[in-house]
Amino acid sequence: MKKTIAYAIIVIGLLPLRVKAQNDTEFKGVIGKTLGESKEWWAAPVKAPAGAPNVVWIILDDVGFGASSAFGGLIRTPTLDSLANNGLRYTNFHTCAICAPTRSALLTGRNSHFVHVGGFSHIALSAGFPGYDGRLPAKDGTIAEILRDNGYNTFAVGKYGVTPDEESTDAGPFDHWPSGKGFEHFFGFLGSQTDQYKPDLVEDNAHVTPDGRHLSEQMTDKAISYIARQQKNAPGKPFFLYYSPGATHAPHQVDKYWSDQYKGKFDEGWDVFREKVFANQKKQGIIPANAQLPPRNARVQEWNSLSADQKKLFARFFEVYAGYLTYTDFQIGRVVNYLRENNLLDNTIVYAIIGDNGASKEGTLEGSITPATNSARKKTQADYLKTNLVNIDSIGTAAGFANYPLGWAQAANTPFREWKQDADAEGGTHNPLIIFNPKNIKEKGGIRNQYGHVIDLLPTTLEFLKINTPEYVRGIKQDSIQGTSLLYSFADAKAPSRHTIQHYYIFGSRSIYYNGWKAEAAHHPDNVDFDFKPGETVADKGFDDDVWELYNLNEDFNERNNLAKKYPEKLAELKKIFDQQAEKNHLYPLIDWHDVNNKKIHHPNGSDTQAPIK
Repeated sequence: MKKTIAYAIIVIGLLPLRVKAQNDTEFKGVIGKTLGESKEWWAAPVKAPAGAPNVVWIILDDVGFGASSAFGGLIRTPTLDSLANNGLRYTNFHTCAICAPTRSALLTGRNSHFVHVGGFSHIALSAGFPGYDGRLPAKDGTIAEILRDNGYNTFAVGKYGVTPDEESTDAGPFDHWPSGKGFEHFFGFLGSQTDQYKPDLVEDNAHVTPDGRHLSEQMTDKAISYIARQQKNAPGKPFFLYYSPGATHAPHQVDKYWSDQYKGKFDEGWDVFREKVFANQKKQGIIPANAQLPPRNARVQEWNSLSADQKKLFARFFEVYAGYLTYTDFQIGRVVNYLRENNLLDNTIVYAIIGDNGASKEGTLEGSITPATNSARKKTQADYLKTNLVNIDSIGTAAGFANYPLGWAQAANTPFREWKQDADAEGGTHNPLIIFNPKNIKEKGGIRNQYGHVIDLLPTTLEFLKINTPEYVRGIKQDSIQGTSLLYSFADAKAPSRHTIQHYYIFGSRSIYYNGWKAEAAHHPDNVDFDFKPGETVADKGFDDDVWELYNLNEDFNERNNLAKKYPEKLAELKKIFDQQAEKNHLYPLIDWHDVNNKKIHHPNGSDTQAPIK
């Protein structure tokens, strides 16, 4: 009994302190013995300044630099084209080479390993180390938390991707759900991918039953409804919308109305596609006039060497992908048109990131249709091709879990080498960015070549809105923001880049950018090395065996001329900087795909058995 009373006294004594920490204010009234001797006091509700701009962040998934027509691609994206033609195109913007690290860095303005998402929040892809446990810390608050605390309503729809598997049931805990990270409403899925017609669907803090329509249509309806409901009840109150469709991550699923628009459009193949896109990019001023197209990757066959069956199958894969991207652009257009029709667009700043990494190399050499991600490891390449030919008509449908073959990934990444997951190469990390704001960005269709990274969008947004970076979020002291605001470049195309150093690391592949120079090392085995190896063991390779390359991106933006032998001192300098950044941002221990595929990580309490894979 005495213990209970003592505990109650301790708790009661702490209450005022807790209230102060939560509200960041103290009671300023008067408390007397009677009401007549007392004076009430109410803290004024937080309000954004009158006329504060709305904010929309759009992030697509697995779209290469050269896919959309907005950046020279052959796939029609009229909404993105319009935003770019009436805003700014950033041609030197970067992601983290794979989805969860990119999204964690984007939402927090801090590097992905620094905020514990160097890999994923999935059981099989996270590890019990500070850089890899997949749990965003409260001390690294998100853009949604900051804007919510500054008088904004905050909404997210689509893919979230940074909720730990162990916490993703309706029992929570919900600290790492969107609602725990500042979003007042969420409609979408928590994982990395989902069936677009039968999604693992969540609304706010509970799983819900999808209605059978394509997820992109459902989430767009929900985004519009959130804004409409808010503006009806609080006209003029600013909002933040995080619009993050599953597109164009696998599965590529879209109605034939969209995919059939591209029938026959890619029969010339991926080599011709690359050449046409490269020419378009030069014409649009997106790449230098003297640029050269890198050679076809050694893993990709020349299109003209393929059999007739392969050409037919592979072309259909990309017709579906193209239709999927155009359909996604249409859904984005619905949001933009709603804002325009309701006089909200002029006072809205829109950021559109066309891909959270480069185009996907996860579709195997022959393309994939089945949902089993490791099925290509259990068959020979010839058997896998036969299965895909039998199932060609299911590509794009609700019955097919499709992803295009590797050759199209390289084509969609034009003008760069390599692809998604390759943190060493620009093909993995170099994505288009569009910034649109009619009220403040007067240059229409401007090109910006300043170096940027996803960690830059949070500080850019705060500076644009004239919001100070908070020292505390809900009483928790915050880490420093690591990104660099891009606002300086809005009105000055020739301003020197202010983001001068950036590291990259994804399961072995790694690089470091410093003042226009870049050192990089590919690492094997990567995910492709595990495909078509029935009964074989894939050998591990040490990090010391990796060969570092060196590029001067100021003169060689797409990494054609390796200068490692010419400038060994510069390479040594950058490798030292990489090690410093790795120490600072929790990249160590280095974990690679061999560790992942052999289940060497995520062993709770030091056990030898990996936790069950969800």
